[in-house]
Amino acid sequence: MKVYIPKLEFENKYLELGYQYIAGVDEVGRGPLAGPVVCASVIMDLSNIIEGIDDSKKVSEKKREMLYDKIIENAVSYSICEVSPEEIDRINILEATKKCMKNAVLGLKTQPNVVLVDAVKLDLPYKVEPIIKGDLKSYTIGAASILAKVYRDRLMKEYGEKFPGYGFERNAGYGTKEHIEKIKEIGPCQIHRKTFIKNFWG
Repeated sequence: MKVYIPKLEFENKYLELGYQYIAGVDEVGRGPLAGPVVCASVIMDLSNIIEGIDDSKKVSEKKREMLYDKIIENAVSYSICEVSPEEIDRINILEATKKCMKNAVLGLKTQPNVVLVDAVKLDLPYKVEPIIKGDLKSYTIGAASILAKVYRDRLMKEYGEKFPGYGFERNAGYGTKEHIEKIKEIGPCQIHRKTFIKNFWG
């Protein structure tokens, strides 16, 4: 039987230094051709560890849905933000991701003492530690990645009904063959990132 060992190296480091509220922040949706970039920030109750939290890409959709609810129930505070396709086109995806991450952290009702972030350097009024592949290495960032992923996947399924034909409910806005062919055939819709599709449209 596999024993679940949460990834608490970074969290434990800051707990030992006397930091009480440790926030994780992560993004989902930097690469798609359509839809917003979504970021989540969360401060977890580290005295009540949830089994199975990991990088959202390594967790099945069914398990992510279950963990999403557990994370929200367990969180000391959480915040989910999105930045629109129009804003992504205007300021570029890296700046949009940073803005989204900052807004997610600043949206926490409980102020963090330290923020663990997946790879990106953020300008925040708190101590920030960027961690390469943080969603794989940190329990708290992993929890944030699951919140962001489930939120965005649900949103893109709604867009699939609103803008039929592109397969958003299946591809979440990513550039699948079916999706690209549909853009060429019927053109983009209002949630497409125009700077991302300029190579094969317009």
